[in-house]
Amino acid sequence: MPDTLPLQMLAVGQRARIDQLVGQPDEVHRLEELGIRVGQPVQVVQSGSTCIVQLEGARLAFRDHEGFRVLVRVGDAG
Repeated sequence: MPDTLPLQMLAVGQRARIDQLVGQPDEVHRLEELGIRVGQPVQVVQSGSTCIVQLEGARLAFRDHEGFRVLVRVGDAG
């Protein structure tokens, strides 16, 4: 398994830690405003084209390619 992978590649219930945000500066800034920051733990609630994740007590939904901008590290889920 690679060190990092896109958030949307995780299975339901799988936990990981955000490792990197990819994209244009305004796209990365938008993700950070939503609370998606490097080092934050996440858990996948629903996978697929609408990926739903649990992050610090909130649930966030990613559509289409958005989840591929968030790279996670599964082994560091803590």
